[in-house]
Amino acid sequence: MKIFKDKISLQKEILNKPISFIPTMGGLHKGHISLIKRSKKFKKKTLVSIFVNPRQFNKKSDYRSYPRNKLKDVSILKNLNVNYLYIPSIKDIYGFKPKHKIYLDKFSKKLCGKFRKGHFEGVINVMNRLIQIIKPKTIFMGKKDYQQLFLIKKFISRHKINSKIIECNTVRQANGVAFSSRNSLLKPNDIKIASRIYYFINKIKKKFDVYNFNFLKTEMIKLGASKVDYIENYNIKKNFIKSKKYNKNCKIFIAYYIKNVRLIDNI
Repeated sequence: MKIFKDKISLQKEILNKPISFIPTMGGLHKGHISLIKRSKKFKKKTLVSIFVNPRQFNKKSDYRSYPRNKLKDVSILKNLNVNYLYIPSIKDIYGFKPKHKIYLDKFSKKLCGKFRKGHFEGVINVMNRLIQIIKPKTIFMGKKDYQQLFLIKKFISRHKINSKIIECNTVRQANGVAFSSRNSLLKPNDIKIASRIYYFINKIKKKFDVYNFNFLKTEMIKLGASKVDYIENYNIKKNFIKSKKYNKNCKIFIAYYIKNVRLIDNI
């Protein structure tokens, strides 16, 4: 595996090579590993980036506490025979003017967009720059961050960028909890709370229209959540139209806290 810390050296290496790209902020887990394994099935070189993007954090404390374990991450990637690893500095990412302007679909104002001011602007900004540097043919992204995935696809479509997003299913622990870098900040009892919440939402989803937000919020807090930002149902087949009833075309989106750790999921 070749490791690059500056875009010039990376671009010289990958020039004219078909690249499959997995963008990460490190703290690698089985969800990331599944993306990499799927990428390796394509006849392209696999490139992983590790960059904790400061512009998508709306709290400095959240940015500082975000899980980082570079040595472990590098070891995982070497064992997976990843071709390239890009670990840029903030200056390397933000030290140039990108070709495309940031485009945010109106859906960016809903769900996490309501509660994390500037978050999606930061996400699209860094993806815009990474795509321009790497020019990947395919980008592998998980469905756990479904709103983020949707907005990046809209940005790529808007600017007619020649990169295809490959959507990959959420990978879960045996207890139903979606793998996430932030899980490393949780204690064993916190993981049990997250598991109870997952099974609760799974249980009530087909009768979602019977309940209101206050009831669902109260039940989640009884299960151990410290705070609930949202529980909302959207038809993902109809360009994210909010729906009262749950069906096979819908997903229930949730965001909540266990102590000071914010978790998101869609079920």
